[in-house]
Amino acid sequence: MYKFAHIADCHLGAQKYSELKELEIKAFKKCLDKCMEEKVDFVIIAGDLFHSNLPDMGIVKDAVSKLKEVSEKGIPVYINYGSHDFSPNETSIIDVITESGLLKKVFNACIIDDNGEEKLKLDFITDKKTNAKLTGISGRKMGLDNTYYEMLDKKSLENEDGFKIFIFHAAIKNLLPDFLSKMDGIDVKKLPRNFDYYAGGHIHKRICESQLDNYGIITYPGPPFAGYPRDLEMSAKGEKRGFYIVEFDAKIQNVNFCEYDNFHELDLVKYKFLSFNADHKNSIQLNDEILDEIKKHDLDEKIVILKVKGELTGGKTSDINFYEIKKILKESGAVHVSINHHGLVSKEFTKIRVKGETTEEIEENLLLENISNIDVKQKELNKKEGARLAFNLLKTIRKSPKPNEKKSDYNNRILNESLDLLDLESP
Repeated sequence: MYKFAHIADCHLGAQKYSELKELEIKAFKKCLDKCMEEKVDFVIIAGDLFHSNLPDMGIVKDAVSKLKEVSEKGIPVYINYGSHDFSPNETSIIDVITESGLLKKVFNACIIDDNGEEKLKLDFITDKKTNAKLTGISGRKMGLDNTYYEMLDKKSLENEDGFKIFIFHAAIKNLLPDFLSKMDGIDVKKLPRNFDYYAGGHIHKRICESQLDNYGIITYPGPPFAGYPRDLEMSAKGEKRGFYIVEFDAKIQNVNFCEYDNFHELDLVKYKFLSFNADHKNSIQLNDEILDEIKKHDLDEKIVILKVKGELTGGKTSDINFYEIKKILKESGAVHVSINHHGLVSKEFTKIRVKGETTEEIEENLLLENISNIDVKQKELNKKEGARLAFNLLKTIRKSPKPNEKKSDYNNRILNESLDLLDLESP
């Protein structure tokens, strides 16, 4: 029996507060310490090891030091770019660390001609000790990875024999939870079939699927700690954070993999989530309620996430003394305090509040909120149809060039797609 670890979305360098920076790198180190303790044969990092392609060098030093320990144990670490790791114009820190031999990049592709059609052909990396075969597609910003999946030569991948792992950094829309349903992603059918394991990154929630025909186990471990404030809120609500360790020989042995204890939870810090609703209360009542409630809880050595939403019946949102509330929480021993009151409004000072879980959802809702304020001759564009048209046009002009596409061809393609959306003829 062999073992490999599947880690994703570490987002080292994402945190700006010292206490969260410490937990961020601690989570990464604990993942690799567990890998060494369990004597895994190799480690997979499915993208977004760092939060930017050129992060703070102090963070890089800490990460490289731990990767060196793993390397000295003879454990190779295979990695694909995430959307945060990749840079189209500059050398990424992933490239620098790869040159040192501490990381091995998996994404290796070339364009081939398949009966007049351009196809993306992926090569496999074979792990020397286990003979496991690894390949996959790195994450890209602005949907360039979608182009790769469209062009992918799946047949050659599906016909390859042996124990196979596909590493990817993209959302699979078929597997997204409801609160991420509007997130950009790919259909699961874009993945090549007949792989034993699909090591996913990009979704910051643990997901495991083993019941799809002709596909092996598809997993997202989620981040070991957090890349965004919402991750902390999800953790405070009970979302487990950690990574997978998978046992295999010719196949993965655990038939009930998604129910079996293959997920290693990191016990880094305790959380407390406190939620308040302003509906049917004025500002004084809400302020007093918050102050009374926070004094009831043991918050020592915990990350406290306090969320306030709703519409006040009277007073202003500024009447709520969030500075004093935060001070009391810190004095109660909280490791870190995050207060989210973006959903709090008052009748006297109502502003447009755009809700959404993803950038795309926020943009779409923002367009819907404001479309009626735009005066255009075509009255039908002042309605929902106009907002959808604007949103689709925005997505089109953001598209990145295809692999090996000339600049002039790219410009013409975007122009023609935009004109098609607008139902206009090309000049």
